[in-house]
Amino acid sequence: MSLRQRAARPPAGLAPAVDGGGGVGPSGYGRDEREETYNIIPIHNLLAEHPALRFPEVRAAMAALRTVGDLRRPPFIRWQEGYDLLDWLGFFFGFQRDNVRNQREHLVLLLANAQMRIQPPPDNIDVLDVNVARRTRRKVLRNYTSWCSYLGRKSNVWISDHRRSAAAVAADSSRRDVLYAALYLLIWGEAANLRFVPECLSYIFHHMAMDLNRILEDYIDEATGRPAIPAITGENAFLNRVVKPIYSTIKAEVDSSRNGTAPHSAWRNYDDINEYFWSRHCFDRLRWPLDLSKNFFATPPNRNRVRKTGFVEQRSFWNLFRSFDRLWVMLFLYLQAATIVAWEGKDYPWQNLQSRDVQVRALSIIITWAGFRFLQSILDAGTQYSLVRRETIWLGVRMMLKSIAAAAWTVAFSILYARAWDQRNRDHRWSSVANQRLVNYLEAAGVFILPELTAIVLFILPWIRNFIEKTNWRILYVLTWWFQSRTFVGRGLREGLVDNVKYALFWVLLLAVKFIFSYFLQIKPMVSPTKAIYKLHVSHYEWHELFSRTNRFAIFLLWLPVVLIYLMDISIWYSIFSSFVGALVGLFSHIGEIRNVQQLRLRFQFFASALQFNLMPEEQLFHDRGTLKSKFNDAILRLKLRYGLGRPYSKIESNQVEATRFALIWNEIVETFREEDIISDRELELLELPPNMWNIRVIRWPCVLLCNELLLALGQAKELVASDRGHWRKICKSEYRRCAVVEAYDSIRHVLLEIIKEGTEEHRIVAQLFFEIDDAIKVDKFTVEYKMAVLPVLHGKLSTLLDQMLKPTKDSNKLVNILQTLYDVAIRDFPVNKRSMEQLRQAGLVPMRQNASGLLFENSVELPSAENISFYNQVRRLHTILTSRDAMNNVPKNLEARRRIAFFSNSLFMNMPRAPQVEKMLGFSVLTPYYNEDVLFSKEQLRTENEDGISILFYLQKIYDDEWANFLERLRREGMTDESQIWGEKLRDLRLWASCRGQTLSRTVRGMMYYYKALKMLTFLDSASEMDIREGSRELASFGSSRENGADGLADSARFPSSRTLSRAGSSVSFLFKGHEYGTALMKYTYVVACQIYGQQKAKKDPRAEEILYLMKNNEALRVAYVDEVHTGREEVEYYSVLVKYDQELQKEVEVYRVRLPGPLKLGEGKPENQNHAFIFTRGDAVQTIDMNQDNYFEEALKMRNLLEEYTHKYGARKPTILGVREHVFTGSVSSLAWFMSAQESSFVTLGQRVLANPLKVRMHYGHPDVFDRLWFLSRGGISKASRVINISEDIFAGFNCTLRCGNVTHHEYIQVGKGRDVGLNQVSMFEAKVASGNGEQVLSRDVYRLGHRLDFFRMLSFFYTTVGFYFNTMLVVLTVYAFVWGRIYLALSGLESAIKNEADSTSNAALGTVLNQQFIVQLGLFTALPMVVENSLEHGFLGAVWDFLTMQIQLASVFYTFSMGTRTHYFGRTILHGGAKYRATGRGFVVQHKSFCENYRLYARSHFIKAIELGVILTLYASYSAISKNTIVYIIMTISSWFLVVSWVMAPFVFNPSGFDWLKTVDDFDEFLNWIWYRGGIFAKSEQSWEKWWEEEQDHLRTTGLWGKLLEIVLDLRFFFFQYGIVYQLKITNGSTSIIVYFLSWIYVVVAFGVFLIMGYARNRYSAKEHIYYRTVQALIVTLVILVIVILLKFTKFAIVDIFTSLLALIPTGWGLILIAQVMKPLIKATVVWDTVVAVARLYDMMFGVIVMAPLALLSWLPGFQSMQTRILFNEAFSRGLQISRIITGKKSSDL
Repeated sequence: MSLRQRAARPPAGLAPAVDGGGGVGPSGYGRDEREETYNIIPIHNLLAEHPALRFPEVRAAMAALRTVGDLRRPPFIRWQEGYDLLDWLGFFFGFQRDNVRNQREHLVLLLANAQMRIQPPPDNIDVLDVNVARRTRRKVLRNYTSWCSYLGRKSNVWISDHRRSAAAVAADSSRRDVLYAALYLLIWGEAANLRFVPECLSYIFHHMAMDLNRILEDYIDEATGRPAIPAITGENAFLNRVVKPIYSTIKAEVDSSRNGTAPHSAWRNYDDINEYFWSRHCFDRLRWPLDLSKNFFATPPNRNRVRKTGFVEQRSFWNLFRSFDRLWVMLFLYLQAATIVAWEGKDYPWQNLQSRDVQVRALSIIITWAGFRFLQSILDAGTQYSLVRRETIWLGVRMMLKSIAAAAWTVAFSILYARAWDQRNRDHRWSSVANQRLVNYLEAAGVFILPELTAIVLFILPWIRNFIEKTNWRILYVLTWWFQSRTFVGRGLREGLVDNVKYALFWVLLLAVKFIFSYFLQIKPMVSPTKAIYKLHVSHYEWHELFSRTNRFAIFLLWLPVVLIYLMDISIWYSIFSSFVGALVGLFSHIGEIRNVQQLRLRFQFFASALQFNLMPEEQLFHDRGTLKSKFNDAILRLKLRYGLGRPYSKIESNQVEATRFALIWNEIVETFREEDIISDRELELLELPPNMWNIRVIRWPCVLLCNELLLALGQAKELVASDRGHWRKICKSEYRRCAVVEAYDSIRHVLLEIIKEGTEEHRIVAQLFFEIDDAIKVDKFTVEYKMAVLPVLHGKLSTLLDQMLKPTKDSNKLVNILQTLYDVAIRDFPVNKRSMEQLRQAGLVPMRQNASGLLFENSVELPSAENISFYNQVRRLHTILTSRDAMNNVPKNLEARRRIAFFSNSLFMNMPRAPQVEKMLGFSVLTPYYNEDVLFSKEQLRTENEDGISILFYLQKIYDDEWANFLERLRREGMTDESQIWGEKLRDLRLWASCRGQTLSRTVRGMMYYYKALKMLTFLDSASEMDIREGSRELASFGSSRENGADGLADSARFPSSRTLSRAGSSVSFLFKGHEYGTALMKYTYVVACQIYGQQKAKKDPRAEEILYLMKNNEALRVAYVDEVHTGREEVEYYSVLVKYDQELQKEVEVYRVRLPGPLKLGEGKPENQNHAFIFTRGDAVQTIDMNQDNYFEEALKMRNLLEEYTHKYGARKPTILGVREHVFTGSVSSLAWFMSAQESSFVTLGQRVLANPLKVRMHYGHPDVFDRLWFLSRGGISKASRVINISEDIFAGFNCTLRCGNVTHHEYIQVGKGRDVGLNQVSMFEAKVASGNGEQVLSRDVYRLGHRLDFFRMLSFFYTTVGFYFNTMLVVLTVYAFVWGRIYLALSGLESAIKNEADSTSNAALGTVLNQQFIVQLGLFTALPMVVENSLEHGFLGAVWDFLTMQIQLASVFYTFSMGTRTHYFGRTILHGGAKYRATGRGFVVQHKSFCENYRLYARSHFIKAIELGVILTLYASYSAISKNTIVYIIMTISSWFLVVSWVMAPFVFNPSGFDWLKTVDDFDEFLNWIWYRGGIFAKSEQSWEKWWEEEQDHLRTTGLWGKLLEIVLDLRFFFFQYGIVYQLKITNGSTSIIVYFLSWIYVVVAFGVFLIMGYARNRYSAKEHIYYRTVQALIVTLVILVIVILLKFTKFAIVDIFTSLLALIPTGWGLILIAQVMKPLIKATVVWDTVVAVARLYDMMFGVIVMAPLALLSWLPGFQSMQTRILFNEAFSRGLQISRIITGKKSSDL
């Protein structure tokens, strides 16, 4: 044990909790009862009995804070002896008392942990090292220093960073370091919402640090002549005079946003406030103390207030071009060049390029490039013009100059190009003059592309680019002013040269393949039909031609889907390339080498060495660590471990301490499995490593590895004729067989000598018998002296003996008989040479007394008592080794247990940093935001049945049947006698069991507290001596096991608790702890749950509050932070950030800190605001962000200190700032839909993230288990962004912010965290909608714009295609379907198709086929599935991956992926156009309930159903009027992908809906749908009750959209009028006329239809209630009139009955288009009578749409067999887990529970 750990066992009342008492040392601003309450360390009382106070580093840090010395005391304060530097700062600057207390502990832990990590340790460990304070100050203030440099201001941190020799100067310097770091932390700790504006905090610190300097340097105030005091001072002055004014400004801006629905350009968000401080002008305008009269503090609607700063978010699709203009320029320039080259018609492009004309035509792309530059400049000016003010006039100048320059370039290129062609045409060849003009054009082009060439050079030399961008020299600023705005972020983002080469090679190869493919299979095949159609002369059109030469429009329609797929298919190629690159990286990372338990068996014998190497601290001299030599040695050792070379693969034996240490860790892992009920008691026995006892000479491997080995050895011994050495050599070929033989022999000897009384003749005989056998073995004569054939007989008798010993009731007579038989065989049959009785007597093998009365063994057998648990455990183990005949490959049976064992064992053979001692590891926290979700399932939740009679508990029992059996077995062992007790005294256990299989807070807390458990155990193992470990192992063995107690009635309830707490603190290893483990673990780990409304829950007596308190009570490292609202007066509310914990000594919840907030917490998005308020209570150097739907595993927690060491390693040019962690989706087994979702998600969080991190270097913060460098993010805006709406996907903005601020995000797959996902289609769809809307908002954001421009070209491509580009390309796929079907229907209805068919067949075109195939591949989700298949192949084997993929297809995975594509497209497109992004609570429950048709219609009508009906109508019309549809095969081939999309969008909600095809439910659903349609409701009606309310809500986005959004919506709606225009000319009544009059006359039908509807509505309202006969008369008249009109038309015109149905296809879409346009025009027409008509007609349309969707559903429900087929499709994965699905669906439950 190190000197720092001078700790005895924790005193009574402490174990394992911290001391709730306090001391008498004064601290803070006076003392109250909360001074006695502390969070982690009782800093206020150095004499307290707390294990952490025994560390000299903690005392040194506390002493450093108390070095107030001769500093001038604050005025008006009675200074007390115990006050420290933070109190001093608090008094001077007016910080809150609890803020000071909180940051005091924060700083002490930071300094103490940093001091612990010093290598070698300082000479005086009781004094804070100067370098520790300096490094802490530098890290905390690094962003401030960078900000000062950027603005050209001198830092106000007045410390020389050069080392000085004078001790006094060094001490003063160290104190100043502490003061500056403390000042910043105090500002940050009280800044509340201002923590989202980091440069604002830098501004505040800058001035407060100057005030601090004046005090430290004893300045005299010139105005008063007295010693200088801060500008901001007094009680709570910082909150009231600094934080509140800025907070109020932000709040006023947020209030003006109308809950985020106002345009982003109309109000300032957090980023705008922050970027105001990126300008030097902020010093002149705001001053210090803050001048509240300045326009920065002016609030809406003040016109003079400061507007948007740095960037204006404008809602437009053009943002995609603005942000990623380099990508689109590349794609369009290649398309133009390739089309020009392919136009020549030769086979290969180089053949076409031999022509000089083609070469020159291809050079026209320079003109296009200049045109794109002009477009970009116009878009920049059009979107950012509002940034131009008097102080930013140069920004306006640059915008104008760039537009002028781009226009000038475009004109100049056009003139130069035209002159070259003009000369060529005059000379009829490329003469020297023409060539000279061409050279002039190329020279101009060279100047034009000079910036791009410079960028390429700087890409090759990235450090020069970084230097230029980061250096704040004015000359460089002037040089770069033209190209981009100067911003504080986004500078110096270039990676190292090696990384550059890797991701550049990836993209060069990908683009080469894409462009070759596009040329030969997309562009070139289109040339021939294009030429033919262009030359085509159409003599007859089916309709009135509004324009001449419309065959040119046909060319556009043919090219449109080709161009759309051309623009998006980089996504497909990216999917392919990333899959194989990810697999390659995974292979080199050694992922999937141990895939199952069978493969683990092969490596388990070397497992201990791997565990020792990776999880135990390395024992090296201090100067060796981190050197090149040590790194090289580590690499060599890893190779030896992995490939079985040399020393690390030497066999560990039982006498080695490594074996005992490994056994302690392994047993703790499998015991945790048992506590989680994923293995049974029997499996625990088979898996655990028993400690060395009974003098067994080999390591005692788990029984599961030794099974069948002894029988194989016996068979070999019986059949093989060989010497002793030959037999032993054969046995030793298998390590497990060798150990099984030796252990069995040693155990048998011990058991026989144990059960025979010592001192008896029998005992002496047995001992002598074994002595002779040992002697024969020693001299290699065992096979000579004994018969091998008798060994099976001995084996059989020994097995029988052990059987008898293990029976609950022991029959001593049988035992004696078996021993006698064994004796006879051993004496008479076993030896080769039979001996006489005399010889046996001489050898001591028979009783010495010749006339001994009684039989042998009769009175000498005495079994150990039943209390000797350890003995019977070992007997049971021996029996298993002797008798097991199968390979036990199915142990453990539970799939999750097998997966976890395989992953953990595989990870130990992967590359990870060596683990430091726990004392020397980085401290870290876990932060979980919680609002109002389930904590524990209540009794009512578990028992309440749904409409099918299914309860959550019944569902869980069937899904997790093996775990339920294990749970019951555990309860029986703990004393349960009747299963009905689970609803009584065992109810808490039942609720915990169920909750840990849902997505609840208790599951998350249990998982995160494994960190604490792991750290305590690792601390013990770090410091324990060999003697401690060996004796501790024996002590644990002597305790035995409480598991067998329950089975055999041998329970030792005094030793082992009957029920373990949720924290699992009662593990066996904890009995060996010495006391310091608790202090060390608490110093290194804190878990904070941000329960935002916990205070309200307590006040309302919400059961959730009690459950949260229960979690705190059982988890000592758990803290809960919440926002408390205190009503101080009439309508006056004070808000506080409060931290509470459970005091184990006082046995109650205690308040630790209460920091007042400037106002309500939630100004932005809820989750990041919740995280932000709790962030001040986290501790350590790192923080892991964990969501409410996550889990953790004990064996993974053991590797956390390895992961944190990654912060010390460089990845490329920088050290990491975010450590990405692998996730395992644990909800995949619930249903096939959950399986699809988890498979897709798993490939994204493994292979996808792996490729993004390496080689592409664009991984952001996607996965919630990512670990943040806490101090780095603390000063840079926190771990998420919170601006309303724009940051709705708050997590990824942390990644954007990190990358823009030169952070580095890595990904590590040797550690994993569990994650739950949505499991029902409606949940999945809401999640997809939330993410797609978030991506739509990202498109508008400044972060995406800056990354698109500041990243180099190849990283920009990676960034685009893995973030917003994925959603945009998904939308392009859907638009391709639309473009294809609309284009085809246009050709068919116009008559162009039949003409083209005769002249230039476009149906057999290769390009069209390629486009349709690519679109279909994307639509089916195959390119999404490819990474999935590759990752599965890597981790589980190729055949298994292919089988899973095929199974998914059978289960209609493609239907699900096609449906999801529609969801993403709808919400992404609508958000960009109109906004309306919002948080959608998906719920995390179990989906066993049938969703009604009404609910599905509300959710999917606008996003899927109506779009599918539209496409279906078009495809039907195309089949009717197309010239090529007469060839059925051609029609099917051309439209199958479109029909598949239609069917998927209509049927998916019902296919993946439990009981979706149940006839009775379908009937009930239809009745409910009709009631919902016609229910008028009132003002308080909800959308679930009233169609009208739902219809209004569906138009919300139109209320918030801008003018351009409305205009574009109207333009898109005009497409519905095309149906009418195209179809009316197909009516028989037109008699072939193509006059425009026909179209105008058709509007009569529309007017008449609306007229009839109005008359009917008026008559119903006027007469239907009281004068019903009049209403019927009106109806009869209208019907008669309609019939009369039809008869007249039939008689006097060419009208045919079929025209009625055809005209409906024409007029119904027209009506729908009019309704959509009326919705956009609602503000203008709502007050008129027209609006009521619109609402009434819209109701009829929705009823019609509902009937159309219901029709196929009703048919499938009526047909027999579909219900059972749908059930099997939906729950097939659960079938394989033993789910009795038929019982679940029908509710035929057993009555046992």
